[in-house]
Amino acid sequence: MWRYSRINDLDLEEFTPVADAPSTTTVPPAVQGLLEAVGERAGLVLCMNGRIAAVEAVGRGVELGSACEAADGEELLGRADAPSDAFGHLNAAFLTDAVLVRVPAGVAVERPVVVVHWVDADGGAVFPHTVVQAGEASEVTVVDVMASADVRALVAPVVALDAHPAANLRYLNVQELGTRVWQLAYQGSRVDRDATLHSSMVALGGEYARVRADSRLVGQGGTSNLLAVYFGDAHQMHDFRTMQDHDAPKTTSDLLFKGAVEDTAESVYTGLIRVKKGAAGTRAFQTNRNLVLSDGAAANSVPNLEIEENDVSCSHASAVGPIDEEQRYYLEARGIPTEAAERLITLGFFDDVLERVPVPGLRAPLRDAVAAKLDRRQS
Repeated sequence: MWRYSRINDLDLEEFTPVADAPSTTTVPPAVQGLLEAVGERAGLVLCMNGRIAAVEAVGRGVELGSACEAADGEELLGRADAPSDAFGHLNAAFLTDAVLVRVPAGVAVERPVVVVHWVDADGGAVFPHTVVQAGEASEVTVVDVMASADVRALVAPVVALDAHPAANLRYLNVQELGTRVWQLAYQGSRVDRDATLHSSMVALGGEYARVRADSRLVGQGGTSNLLAVYFGDAHQMHDFRTMQDHDAPKTTSDLLFKGAVEDTAESVYTGLIRVKKGAAGTRAFQTNRNLVLSDGAAANSVPNLEIEENDVSCSHASAVGPIDEEQRYYLEARGIPTEAAERLITLGFFDDVLERVPVPGLRAPLRDAVAAKLDRRQS
């Protein structure tokens, strides 16, 4: 699971776990624009260096606050499907607070719930933890922002997404960490009978930013849709490892990850579709596509299948390459300069994923963030 990674470059002795209480309850200006783009929201949790600093209540029986203070907090934070690697253990050992978003059965939360994780401790190790539970036949959208000041830090987040029977859970993670931050994240999701999970990730920051995302379909008729956009420049590295784990019949998963790298940046995608015995009628699809925009950049893509059942429909595909010469020529032939043509092609490459971001107001600023990286390249 660590093939192609830079894990050997990580020196844990550089970082000290942060246990100080939050120094402010104000949303940092760096993420204020994203909050404004979300528009009206159902609630907000602000976390500073892994500690809850402020909570804006939701109402309608929605539980929003600290998982550690919940009546079943020990059960929430000690799940059987919690990450078992070293960084999962570090998160459990140094956990100081955890965000809980819990929606009761039958409740539809019309506006997004926003969770902001802000890191500004230079030399700090931070261990955010977020638990989202969508009760039976409920509906909720959660926007999870992970961002930082220009600090040298280690961030090891854990996110647990639980879609109960017939629930509709939409989750968007926006990662805009500073370029000196290491992220080693785990996202685990559990999708029950006739439930639907829509999970989207937009990763633009970090020096080395890794996400391991495991989606387990445990109830008949469950659906998991997994999307990601990532763009690395300078010396960045984005590293994704995914598991589409079908443990029940007639379940569906669909993954589409798109990335771009330039300068000397690198990306890694390793994915596994696993269909267990008894999961007949499974439909599972996995697609990873990468644009390499500079000679010194590199992208690795390794899709995999592990199938123990006969009655299934599964496919996987990956592609790594430069901008298509015919597309560029088509635009140049119509008077568009080369640099502008490449910019248009790259933005278009990401558009089918960004258009599926569950909060419409965020689509334009996320496109702008990708465009800003392209503009730095061409300036």
